[in-house]
Amino acid sequence: MVEDLHARVATRLRRVGQRYTPGRRLLVDALATSTRPVTTAELAAAEGRLPQSTIYRNLALLEQAGVVRRVLGSDEYSRFELAEELTGHHHHHLVCVSCGTVEDFEAPRRIEQGLDAALDALTNGTGFRAEAHRLDVLGTCARCAG
Repeated sequence: MVEDLHARVATRLRRVGQRYTPGRRLLVDALATSTRPVTTAELAAAEGRLPQSTIYRNLALLEQAGVVRRVLGSDEYSRFELAEELTGHHHHHLVCVSCGTVEDFEAPRRIEQGLDAALDALTNGTGFRAEAHRLDVLGTCARCAG
């Protein structure tokens, strides 16, 4: 599974004329082991071998190549995660409007089917064809609420 992920990342990078360097591989590994979208500071702490400036530069390139997705919280920090197309893990986000924390969650199958049906109804007659959806739920996390 991990080698398959790395092969797909290398392919996406080649498409934009970039190499899959050891530093980029370290970032992909760190993102692959994370259970939620992470900030650059969290990546730097998790992967101490890369300076934060290198992390910023490589995340921008990985985002451009479609390897990484930027997730916006309610604070000034961007968070990053691997693209769903690479992981096969469809999920949504709980975003705390107080502290900015972003947590992943999976909606039950019937909810996903309801979302798809609602999107079909919303786009019916517009000429727009929905291919996927993302749901960010804004609220207050348990830590901030307590």
